[in-house]
Amino acid sequence: MTDSVVIRKCSGTDEFRRCVALQQQVWNFTDAELVPLRMFVVADKVGGQVIGAFDGPDLIGFALSVPGHRNGHAYLHSHMAAVHERYRNSGVGRRLKLFQREEALSRDILLMEWTFDPLEIKNAYLNIEKLGAIVRRYTINQYGITTSPLQGGLPTDRLIAEWWLKSKRVTALLEEGSFPRPEVATRISVPGPIYEWKASPETRGRAKDVQEHNREQFLRAFAGGLAVLGYERDDEGNGKFLLGKWDEGWSYAS
Repeated sequence: MTDSVVIRKCSGTDEFRRCVALQQQVWNFTDAELVPLRMFVVADKVGGQVIGAFDGPDLIGFALSVPGHRNGHAYLHSHMAAVHERYRNSGVGRRLKLFQREEALSRDILLMEWTFDPLEIKNAYLNIEKLGAIVRRYTINQYGITTSPLQGGLPTDRLIAEWWLKSKRVTALLEEGSFPRPEVATRISVPGPIYEWKASPETRGRAKDVQEHNREQFLRAFAGGLAVLGYERDDEGNGKFLLGKWDEGWSYAS
């Protein structure tokens, strides 16, 4: 099904409107929380990215990024990426990210960042194991309580993925299919049933307990200089963040 999918830049307000519509399908936000059409237009005009995945005339995925600047360095913040449910787990999301990378490198931009939910197992695996992102920061309830059913009414805690586009880690992964495995200093686990726990009012408290417990572990580990450098999944669907010391010096921190 995905052989016919083409990844390219979106162009014009009609394609941007289709991105907004797909966003609504994926997250089911209220109108007040939707990223509006104007933001897609602005991102395209000021050095961001609006990249689409098209199956024939149909938009079946997109990635939206906006430019950022930290300590004298330009980078891209990838604010949102979505894939239609019929095309999930087919590699379209990874292809969108790789197109973002190539476009960024064509402008000598070496860093992309984005946030993701620490409780989302599949997304964490993609970001860390399939793209080579690392994580050194954690924010608590970054977007406030959202109307999206995907969040299950929990605080919007987020990990910040750092994708150093020319790092040894990323280039080894893309060119050789793997990166050097880190020495693991600590592990942080996410139970496979977390999606069901978030979705049901009867079990949501269990998901919140996991979130709060893992939050403390992440904050302690990052304060101690550790980074997320790997991710494991087992046959039961459980996930596990692997943290250790990163031996590359990429940073835009002061």
